[in-house]
Amino acid sequence: MWTGTAVFDLLLGDIRSLKEKRSMVRPVVAELRRRHAVSAAETGHHDLHRRAQVAVAVVAADRAHCVEVVEACERLVAQRPELELLSARVRYFSDEDDSSDKDDSSDEDAVTVTVTGGSHG
Repeated sequence: MWTGTAVFDLLLGDIRSLKEKRSMVRPVVAELRRRHAVSAAETGHHDLHRRAQVAVAVVAADRAHCVEVVEACERLVAQRPELELLSARVRYFSDEDDSSDKDDSSDEDAVTVTVTGGSHG
């Protein structure tokens, strides 16, 4: 069994209130859940008007499927014209990983991708 997670750091457009922010972030989270059958939620930057953090998680029998789903989620977020994907932190875990043998500071299966402006394709 494999688990894939991604945390997306987002810059939102011309937002003036937290209510406007919610109205922009909620549809993204709902679309991630609907299209890719992942667990998704807004997970950070709750008090900032123009920033959001959205995380997704998927569980699958093999790593390849986790990678496919997480990458599809990242593409969906990056293609939204109303927001800019600043970075994505992606991690994959196997149920065979023995956390007692690993140093908590090592992230061998973690990848951080930083995307700069013009990434809306």
